[in-house]
Formats: sequence, structure tokens, C-alpha cells
Amino acid sequence: MSSDFEGYEQDFAVLTAEITGKIARVPRLPPDEKKQMVANVEKQLEEARELLEQMDLEVREIPPQSRGMYSNRMRSYKQEMGKLETDFKRSRIAYSDEVRNELLGDDGNSSENQLIKLREERAHLLDNTERLERSSRRLEAGYQIAVETGVSPMPKTPNKLWHKPKESSLWKGSLKSSSPILISYPNFLDN
Repeated sequence: MSSDFEGYEQDFAVLTAEITGKIARVPRLPPDEKKQMVANVEKQLEEARELLEQMDLEVREIPPQSRGMYSNRMRSYKQEMGKLETDFKRSRIAYSDEVRNELLGDDGNSSENQLIKLREERAHLLDNTERLERSSRRLEAGYQIAVETGVSPMPKTPNKLWHKPKESSLWKGSLKSSSPILISYPNFLDN
């Protein structure tokens, strides 16, 4: 079994090296070649995902006493795969900038520094978006744990309170003294 896993590892290493090289070339290619390269990289990324699935199945068949080492390797390969996909997204953003400029007829009047700055800002926004998604997943997981363990994730404060007005000359004419008034507070917990 471990020989199958090692064979998959070698295939994965070769495939990821090819993908890395192609991702680096995408932004510098002419438009027709870029489209072909993007399609090729997408296909290779899918192959790499399938290899990871095969490797994961092999790890599950390995006896528990030797599974730890292979599980650590799998974790590393999955992180590498995530990095490749992120790099590919960034490469496609650079590609989309150039295609957009070509379609809009940008004749190169905008300075190269502005384009570089825009690309850096987009990359920064992507990083922040990923960071926000990770934080949201952690918060959701913490909330789920709190719910599962029976710990209240929020303090028990009522959103609505009943208030019975005091008897006064102002109230006697318009309302019965026993009529309750519902005071509603905005529910910030549901938003």
C-alpha cells in the first residue's frame, strides 16, 4: 500500500511543479495562448485534486500505527494544493486586467506603476477576504461547539420588555390603566 502512496506522491510532485511553472507564465503570454494555458492549468489542478483523493484513500487503508506519518504528509500536500489554487487565482486576476484593458481599448496611457499598484491592491483584498473567511469559519465552529455543549453563546437579555404605564391624568383619557405597552428593542443578536 505504501508503494502506491509513494507513486502518487511522485506523480503529485511532478504535476505541481508543472502547474507552478505554467502559473508563472500565464500573465506574460499573448491572449490566445493565455486562454489555452488557463484551460490547461485548470485541467491539471483537477488532476492534482484527484491524486490527493487517491492518496487520501490509500492513507485510510494503512494500519493505524503507521498512519500518522502519512496523515502529516497529506496535510502538507493539501496546503500545497491550496497555495497553488490561490496563486492561480492571482495569476488569472493579472490575466483579466490585461484582457479588460485590451477590450476597453486602453492604449497604454495609464502608467505601469498604476497597474502594479492595482494588482497589489487586488492581491491584498484577496488575502483579506481569505482571512475574513477563515475567521468566520472559526467563529461558526466556536458557536457550534457552544451550542453542542449547552453553553449559551450570548447573555440572556430580553429583546422585548412589557411595561405597564402608571396611572396618571394623561393616561386615563387615552388608555385604560391596565393596558400593557410593548417596548421593542432592536435585536442585534439576529443580525
